[in-house]
Amino acid sequence: MHLKINLKSKEEIARIREAGSILAECHGEIAKLIAPGITTAEIDSFVESFLAGKGATPEQKGYRGFPYATCASINEVVCHGFPGDQKLQKGDIVTIDMVVNKKGWLADSAWSYRVGEVSPEAERLLKTTEKALFAGIGQALPGNRVGDIGYAVQRVAQEAGIGIVKPLIGHGIGQRMHEPPDVPNFGRPHTGAKLQPGMVITIEPIFTLGETGAVFWDNDGWTIRSADGSLGAHYEHTLAILEEGPVILTS
Repeated sequence: MHLKINLKSKEEIARIREAGSILAECHGEIAKLIAPGITTAEIDSFVESFLAGKGATPEQKGYRGFPYATCASINEVVCHGFPGDQKLQKGDIVTIDMVVNKKGWLADSAWSYRVGEVSPEAERLLKTTEKALFAGIGQALPGNRVGDIGYAVQRVAQEAGIGIVKPLIGHGIGQRMHEPPDVPNFGRPHTGAKLQPGMVITIEPIFTLGETGAVFWDNDGWTIRSADGSLGAHYEHTLAILEEGPVILTS
């Protein structure tokens, strides 16, 4: 069964872009805060007040009982980590992921940050994951298919010998956080849903330094860790597919 993909008008895309601009500005401020000694709880609190000042709200707070404005994932936590009182240390990597709601329209973006100087292997993971994001975006063209995006992301990981966290995927977005189509970080070219002007999707490679990309869920039902204890990274943009190609709405 194919779920109906909700194409957006230019006006609707402009509303998502408004949420995305606030989100991008917030990430810009977070980048200035990240330093040894800060806690992810402090970052979460900053995000909540920053969004309130822009007339926006953190969409994932309360989503299926998630209690925070951001997901904050440190080192081997690859996704959906809870903000907490653990102080960031030099050499850590931390991913801050959030969904911004502005007047009922949503934008979603995650970014992995270096805390001070990181190890060469951590640097390689971060650069590979970010490169894969933009490789995927480059395939988000009308007439291509979702599998073309996944294949582009997958190739970057495979060439670097880095693991893909396959259960975690991109998705459509609009007035709901998750809409069709699913956008996996692996795939075969020329397969999957056809990309059309008016689609708004997230592309979000989530990789581990370990080659398997295997993960497990903590008892809290949210926090996802690499099974081998290796570092994880996660980069995500929301983008619109237009006649002329992809436009990033969260930069």
